[in-house]
Amino acid sequence: MKLPFHGQELVALIVAVSFAAGLNVYATVATLGLLAHAGVLPLPEALHLLTSWWVIAASAALFAIEFFADKIPAFDLIWNALHTFIRVPVAGLLAYQATAQLSPEHQLLATLLGAAVALAAHGGKMAARAAVTPSPEPLSNITLSLGEDALAIGLTWLATRHPYVAGTLAAIFVVIIVILTRWVIRAMRALFRGATSTAGSSPGLRPGSE
Repeated sequence: MKLPFHGQELVALIVAVSFAAGLNVYATVATLGLLAHAGVLPLPEALHLLTSWWVIAASAALFAIEFFADKIPAFDLIWNALHTFIRVPVAGLLAYQATAQLSPEHQLLATLLGAAVALAAHGGKMAARAAVTPSPEPLSNITLSLGEDALAIGLTWLATRHPYVAGTLAAIFVVIIVILTRWVIRAMRALFRGATSTAGSSPGLRPGSE
């Protein structure tokens, strides 16, 4: 069975779902599986694995773990850094499998597009966390994480109903992230400088402090 999307609609769908996966890959995979079970999104043969209740249950369980881990200041940075090697490859794989009916060249382009969009979303998420982590209160982290979760699920659902709208929104987000790249880099550098200075000022690391 092929996706009920063709041409530009399929591109819009890939952009939207890839962006969602870059934010929260577990929520995205679980949502796709549930939508397929509900008959909202017929999946191609290559993606039928997503409709397995084992896959849906595993994704939902991992999403539950991430739901809490992603809201702990400082620890969320480690968690998200590790997920660079999960969100981006999975987004690329989803794009690759979703375009199995296309030529190898177009399939490769779709894979690169999915991975690039997911990387942009993931990078924007990491930068936002780096900016709010120095805040002493956890509310900013929790609010930001809840917004990301809602956006990932909402964008995935919207992509199945209105792919052009979802794709356009995801593209706008990517453009904003690219424009703010310099700010992103500065935020990351400030975070690392702060961590270095904190470690350097630790009494146990001062020469002659024994």
